Amino acid sequence: MSASYTPVVQALIEEFGRLPGIGPKSAQRIVFYLLKLPVDDAKRLAKAIVDAKERVQFCDRCFNIADGPLCPVCRDDRRDPTVVCVVEEPRDIVSVERTGEFHGRYHVLMGALNPLDGIGPEHLKVRELVTRIGSDDIEEVILCTNPNTEGEVTALYLARLLKPLGVRVTRLASGLPVGGDLEYADELTLGRALEGRRVVET
Repeated sequence: MSASYTPVVQALIEEFGRLPGIGPKSAQRIVFYLLKLPVDDAKRLAKAIVDAKERVQFCDRCFNIADGPLCPVCRDDRRDPTVVCVVEEPRDIVSVERTGEFHGRYHVLMGALNPLDGIGPEHLKVRELVTRIGSDDIEEVILCTNPNTEGEVTALYLARLLKPLGVRVTRLASGLPVGGDLEYADELTLGRALEGRRVVET
């Protein structure tokens, strides 16, 4: 990165460069875009970020994003509490909800198993899932992890862990591309995968 930037601008570029998917060039473009904004627009953006950090939290039950102790899904009494869809990240809930096919509740793992990166079960919300199964009368757990290596390893681990608890464990059906992310799946493909979910063989 050029040393000709002022320290304030350089610091801002470095901060944006720390964000996932933002390289040095993209960080530079974002910063120069922001510098051209009217002050009021920049302040509104800064306030939105601060407000999100101060007010948004994770649901006490499922770890979805929430603005209170429980997220909107967990507060909705119309949802079926006996069926829980397990996803890797809160953003995956949005993808599943767009299908209109799922009417149960969720559990967010906050990631996936990745031994190469040192991410084991203790780094995920696995213990909390087991606790929910023991106390919430859950009958079916749908493993909705991404169809990539980490997602498949996570699904297999959870299936082996949960089956002895007497709960039905299912996995999304084929139709999702291997190596892809739920975030990029269209509603029709994801909806059909939910409808055709299968029991996980361990």
